[in-house]
Amino acid sequence: MKVETGLFLGVAAFFLPVGIVYGFLTGFNEWVGFPAILMVAIMSAFIGFYLQKTAKSVGPRPEDRNDGEIHENSGVVGSFSPWSWWPLVLAGAAAIGFLGLAVGFWVTYIGAGLAVVALIGWVYEYSRGDHAH
Repeated sequence: MKVETGLFLGVAAFFLPVGIVYGFLTGFNEWVGFPAILMVAIMSAFIGFYLQKTAKSVGPRPEDRNDGEIHENSGVVGSFSPWSWWPLVLAGAAAIGFLGLAVGFWVTYIGAGLAVVALIGWVYEYSRGDHAH
């Protein structure tokens, strides 16, 4: 996790001075860009410190070592649903929700309702039917 930690802490170290310089250049009168850039730095620092703490407790992974082999990182990665339609429904609900922000706010309610249905369907996908556990 050395590479990931360095990447996120490097992003934080880059955006912190960039945000401060941006604030000085705009006279701290622009209330969207300056806080947004600082939040990018803060959130990247959060992720970087989390990865650093996790790396200390987990130890070096095969991809962190020079003598690491491919077979050391093999095995089950997770449980994925290859035939699930719920992610597509959730993406459509998000698209409808964002369309509502552009067209009319009432459309956002339709997208939110569809998103609730899609999330419930995705969470409980393996609780009913042929694939029940």
